[in-house]
Amino acid sequence: MTGCLEFTVAIPTYNGESRLPELLERLRNQLNTEDISWEIIVVDNNSTDNTATVVKNYQASWQCSYPIKYCFEAQQGAAYARQRAVEEAQGTLIGFLDDDNYPALDWVASAYAFGQNNPKAGAYGSQIHGDFEVEPPENFEKIACFLAIIERGIKPHRYEPYMKVLPPGAGLVVRKEAWCKTVPKRLVLNNKGKEAGLASEDLEAVLYIQLSGWEIWYNPEMQIYHQIPAWRLQKEYLIRLFRCVGLSKHHLRMLRTQPWKRPLASVGYLVNDLRKIITHLVKYRGAVQSNLIAACEMELLVSSLISPFFLLKTKHFNTYFSSSRSVGNIWKIFL
Repeated sequence: MTGCLEFTVAIPTYNGESRLPELLERLRNQLNTEDISWEIIVVDNNSTDNTATVVKNYQASWQCSYPIKYCFEAQQGAAYARQRAVEEAQGTLIGFLDDDNYPALDWVASAYAFGQNNPKAGAYGSQIHGDFEVEPPENFEKIACFLAIIERGIKPHRYEPYMKVLPPGAGLVVRKEAWCKTVPKRLVLNNKGKEAGLASEDLEAVLYIQLSGWEIWYNPEMQIYHQIPAWRLQKEYLIRLFRCVGLSKHHLRMLRTQPWKRPLASVGYLVNDLRKIITHLVKYRGAVQSNLIAACEMELLVSSLISPFFLLKTKHFNTYFSSSRSVGNIWKIFL
């Protein structure tokens, strides 16, 4: 199939051999797509399992009019995999599904229709339900969005810049034109996994699109089911997740702030983060560590506070510095 298509489903995956079959079966059975020209691209992000073989086997038996394509991205990290997907995609709209995101059978049709009806939308997110292996902890809804569970009502709405809320990469649809014109090929938050200490690279990409004037939307008619295994609800994993999100926050804050305001805004954020930490400690007192939700929120607050210093000392912030080590250049963290 040559030329521009109307829609691409892009699946970045790492060691997804056990998860991909269910996802591909759901895409095989999509409804109301007869009049849509579309494709599926699996981006193998340097897997060490049989991901490539799984895709090859599906290609060999695939009877649908829309093809399954495979490409390999050796640079580890979700940001690299998504960028590769955009470069490979022929669709004018690109819908991202992680390998543990199982779409409703009308997801492609709903995603395509929304893009056609909202030409100013540079990106729009799905309604994402959690499919839990075990019962989530009490008050889990307070932190559900950090695991890409997004249930924000039954009506579509626009994410206005003042809201400082954006859809996650799971179930996100982007207009290829918007991505190519606004998103840098190398993001600061190139997440290579939680061991890198950073996260939110999907929000960084969407923020660039929004800052360039494109609209960002929530579309509840696009529904997906996010598989949440038991280990993702364990304290060790959640604390690490919230630490990474918090340590990434300063970069996102500064992207939203005009350059000349950044030094003062940075001080303001530090003071406000410290105030929130004190308030949180007073509210929960001795239960800050024993209460899982309170512990996660505390980790986010403390990590947000130290975010500018963490970014300053790591290689992830080198883009803000020249070769000079003068005091003046240190202030480029805020410029």
